[in-house]
Amino acid sequence: MIENKFSLENYVRPTMVLPDNKKNLLLHSCCAPCAGEIMEALIKSNIHPTIYFYNPNIHPIEEYKIRKNENKRFCKKLGLDFIDADYDKDNWFERIKGLENEPERGKRCSQCFDMRFERSALFASENNFDLFATTLGISRWKDMNQINSSGLRAAKRYSGVDYWDFNWRKKGGSLRMIEISKREKFYQQEYCGCVYSLRDSNKWRKENNRDRIIRGIKFYN
Repeated sequence: MIENKFSLENYVRPTMVLPDNKKNLLLHSCCAPCAGEIMEALIKSNIHPTIYFYNPNIHPIEEYKIRKNENKRFCKKLGLDFIDADYDKDNWFERIKGLENEPERGKRCSQCFDMRFERSALFASENNFDLFATTLGISRWKDMNQINSSGLRAAKRYSGVDYWDFNWRKKGGSLRMIEISKREKFYQQEYCGCVYSLRDSNKWRKENNRDRIIRGIKFYN
């Protein structure tokens, strides 16, 4: 069996530095599986981000709590600060109105990213963070250009705050994301998060003779 040089066991993490001499990083996190590799990579380079959990798109509230608590659990293990932001789902639904039938990676997702990153950039501006980033881009299911465009738009709203568009997927990042998820036995969500992604995921499953998603029961192992 050929060893994977990018696996947790074999990969020698390079020393990372924040861009442009930035000092304080706010890391928007969507979930523990996506955040785990990024958090460990940063800590290895003696960068200790504050984790900002703002995801009013996640539906229903029970799913939201599971994902949030998994992220809090790993933050506690690593000794990182965790900011539990508002679950203002009503504002999210208002913002998404008219885009309910957009496909994944379409206009609905752009609006969703804009809302979450605008709030992240605002929190950064008000709390002396000069840089923010997101964990969303490590997932191969997401459009990295779409995410980064949204992050850059949000940063332009506030003087002194930049968006870090680092490619967390490269050099095996997505592989180690799964390895860490299995090691930590993170909750394994089976849809992006919003009610429309749940609807569309179940529609695809039905068309392909697969069982509907049962929330709250699947964990990495």
